Amino acid sequence: MSSPSASLTVWAAAWLAGRSAPDDVLDALRAWAPQQTVAAGDPVTGGHTGLPWAADDEPTAVVGAGIMVLLKLIREAVDGPDAQVRLVLPIPGDVRGLPVGTEFAAAATEAGEGILIGTPGSDGTGLVPIWTDDDALQWRVYTTPVPRALAPEMPLGEAEYTMREAVRDAADALQQLQTTRLGSGGVGPRELVEAELAGHSRHRYPDSMPLRARRILDTADQVAAILTVAEREPASAPTSATAVAAQEALLRPLWNAIRAARLAAVHAR
Repeated sequence: MSSPSASLTVWAAAWLAGRSAPDDVLDALRAWAPQQTVAAGDPVTGGHTGLPWAADDEPTAVVGAGIMVLLKLIREAVDGPDAQVRLVLPIPGDVRGLPVGTEFAAAATEAGEGILIGTPGSDGTGLVPIWTDDDALQWRVYTTPVPRALAPEMPLGEAEYTMREAVRDAADALQQLQTTRLGSGGVGPRELVEAELAGHSRHRYPDSMPLRARRILDTADQVAAILTVAEREPASAPTSATAVAAQEALLRPLWNAIRAARLAAVHAR
């Protein structure tokens, strides 16, 4: 699994559908960090929920409730037949699916991930995981509107095909960026990619998750690992603005494809 938000989205959906237990959700989260807390992202949400408010200038590791509160918040936010639990993976310049102009949208974009829960067109709940300096994880909670028009998603068949093609394109990009030399500490690119993937292996999928969706997520992780190595271990870093722009133009479409495929797979039922 690629992120805490993705883990919580798939396991919460399985729990709400009666296909997993609450402890399964909590165990999936603890695989990311043994120490986790929950806090309001703003004073208004703190007043509505009774959660402590974690201001940006406060040490987040010492403020917050236990993660069992997440289950209560999710259950309360899924308050109608059309309510949804949605993963968001925004980046600057592409915030599709977010309630633009909200504190939740700003926090999710900065984190690169988040979860939006509720019925489209009504007020809902936003969750954003924040890593602290001591490698603990804090879930920030926001009261936020849920957009009426949610971003359309790629069909699973297209997502699977796109990821198969992306494996080849990522390998080509790795070669174009001259990363065939040994990386830091004399480790080759293949070993570096395997090391990147090792962190994902400890995260489980719900048994009820479609097999095709799991394959897509596994392939997306593989492509992301290759791209991460390509960016982190270049034989020669770009030396001009033109070279930097060329590298970004090479890699950005692949990162965009990964995001789209992950969203399609996580939301597959």
